[in-house]
Amino acid sequence: MTLTKKSNGIYIDDSCIDVLDEIDAVIFDCDGVLIDITKSYDLAIIKTTKYILENYAKINDSIDVDFKIIDGFKSTGGFNDEVDLTYAAIISLVAAKKLQKDPSDFIFDVIENSDSTGIKSVEKYLENQTDISEIKKQLSYPGSHHENILYQNFDQLFYGPELYQKLFEKQSKFTTPGLIEQDDVILNDFLLEKLQNKFDSKIAMVTGRGKQSVSYSLQGLLHKFDLKNSAFLEDESRELAKPNPKSLLDSISGMNSVCTLYVGDSMEDFIMAKKATDLGHKTIFCGILGTSKNPKEKLELFERNGAILLLDSINLLPKVLNLE
Repeated sequence: MTLTKKSNGIYIDDSCIDVLDEIDAVIFDCDGVLIDITKSYDLAIIKTTKYILENYAKINDSIDVDFKIIDGFKSTGGFNDEVDLTYAAIISLVAAKKLQKDPSDFIFDVIENSDSTGIKSVEKYLENQTDISEIKKQLSYPGSHHENILYQNFDQLFYGPELYQKLFEKQSKFTTPGLIEQDDVILNDFLLEKLQNKFDSKIAMVTGRGKQSVSYSLQGLLHKFDLKNSAFLEDESRELAKPNPKSLLDSISGMNSVCTLYVGDSMEDFIMAKKATDLGHKTIFCGILGTSKNPKEKLELFERNGAILLLDSINLLPKVLNLE
């Protein structure tokens, strides 16, 4: 499918324009959509991977994870959870060291052999290559969010000492400010007002983040969403993680939506929206490109998979939905 570029930052399938008039509710992902996380969550992946490799696996000469690696894992549809991605990167680089393979080449081999089952597909591929039982035992991932070594290090770096203490009632080993402070909030009152004028209270959120984390970064904007029909998946069991459509379906049903726009930025978001439609709840996926380090690559990824609406930013929603 080839999308038509209607104006700066808007890409749409011409044959599907009329369906936009049917939309009666909007549900947002958070990270990469409402908030640019390239200097927060993405940096937490990079720093945590390096810390674990050096301090647990005793590997000091591996490559640093970069945004191309992060985007590579996310493009498979199995890594909406940043800590899952961190784990996948760590065990991949440990395996590369054991196999004496170039870590940069090897990690992209792993990505090519990963799929929407996420860390299961990575573990399966690596275990066919070499013995990774030692690092798996060290990390015991996923385990309990409060007790697991990998979660603890990631959360301490991301939240910073004060917020980590508040959320987990434990002291952080790190003293540096939390990377969450570098969240770049894109959402604003003007956009919310435009959406509320059209959709009233039918504006919700289904995100992989926890509610307290979203509240901290969005500050006074969170209460403007239908929180009763929103889902914060970090606070739920792993079985509900994207692309499982259950939380999205619950949100759609709770708002009695006939045709929903789901705004996301990842393949997990796209797959989840498609599953919702397949299960009888018409859901149009709107992909956000502008927070990616390589928007052109993301455009091509979504286009290959049949997305009908892509935007550089959520701030283009009023224009594409005729709200201006």
